[in-house]
Amino acid sequence: MAWSVGANDLANIMSTTMASKAITVKQAIIVAIIFEIAGAVLGGGDVAQTLQNGIINTHMASVQPDIFIYGMLAALLASALWMTFASYLGMPVSITNAIVGAIVGFGLLALGPQAIYWDKVGFIALSWVCSPTIAGILAYILFLSVQRLILTAVDPLAKARKYIPIYLFLIGFILSEITVVKAFEHVGIILSLRHNVLIAIASGIVILIIGQFMLKRIKPEGRPEHKEQFIYVEKMFAVLMLFTACAMVYAHGSNDVAISVGPIAAIISLVHVGHTNLNGLFTLSILFAGAAVVVIGFFTYGRKIIQTVGSGITALTPSRAYCATLAAAATVVVSTSIGIPVSATQTLVGAILGVGLARGIGALDLRVVRNIFTSWIITIPVAAGLTVLLFDIIKYIFS
Repeated sequence: MAWSVGANDLANIMSTTMASKAITVKQAIIVAIIFEIAGAVLGGGDVAQTLQNGIINTHMASVQPDIFIYGMLAALLASALWMTFASYLGMPVSITNAIVGAIVGFGLLALGPQAIYWDKVGFIALSWVCSPTIAGILAYILFLSVQRLILTAVDPLAKARKYIPIYLFLIGFILSEITVVKAFEHVGIILSLRHNVLIAIASGIVILIIGQFMLKRIKPEGRPEHKEQFIYVEKMFAVLMLFTACAMVYAHGSNDVAISVGPIAAIISLVHVGHTNLNGLFTLSILFAGAAVVVIGFFTYGRKIIQTVGSGITALTPSRAYCATLAAAATVVVSTSIGIPVSATQTLVGAILGVGLARGIGALDLRVVRNIFTSWIITIPVAAGLTVLLFDIIKYIFS
């Protein structure tokens, strides 16, 4: 399951960075390994808990633990099969849609409609609409600001030197909120809002200093013509994209890795402890293992998804990719922090659409957009149907 998430979801997350050629393959490997694992371990606990016992009534499962285990295994296998098939076709589908649809399908079949927490399921389904919409709006606003402040200016290179430090600070601020603050929470240190803001500001300043040091290496020869200035402006945004990619991969690790390992964590806990509430250390070990396999899936089978999302929806440059990725990361992180398993795939696609719309509807390949939306819609019934079929097979074999 984690491997298929890497091949589809993480490839989708890295598509903007790699397709815009903002970072090298070597840099992408380093970013994926460090921040995917860090996001899962430091920020994935709340979402994993939601997947373990927030969708169906797991207390009913304790009466028939074998049925619950068969159902969760069927949900994992069904989701993994569908995700792998979608990766083969180059379709970026949502792991959130797949696993939630699979668990609901099993719950309806084995435990009945009364076992489903319909209010929670409805809340998650609402997030599938809201998260790409919010990310799209944020990306639209962010790219308009980049256009008006830098790209359409008479002297874009001078304006880039003036305003890019602000965008660097913004990356540091968001990165802090999703890394430093979360890390403190995991060791039992709960900070006040004032301290959170101060830490975020300090982190923003640190990223600003590091980024400025990297930007100083980009020195044009002589006085470039107006058109040539855009080459250097995009190189400057490529530096920002490196930091933004870290934020997005961290956000993906905190959300989608937890989704992929949530059902197996519930199975192991039920077998060993007798209920589906895992202790913190055990959850962290499962999250770490899941993140490692997600990264392997990305390296071995993610190429087609990178091509579809990175260049199929709209042409991406580092400046456009920066706006889309930062907007998506901010949206995913806010949702994850309150335990809502949103779709990182849908969120990033929504952000890319926002950037494309800011350039005009003609900048979008509507055929690709239509195919992506279709794959999202069919994921839930396909995953649920596969789960029902596999549940009956597993139950027949092991009962």
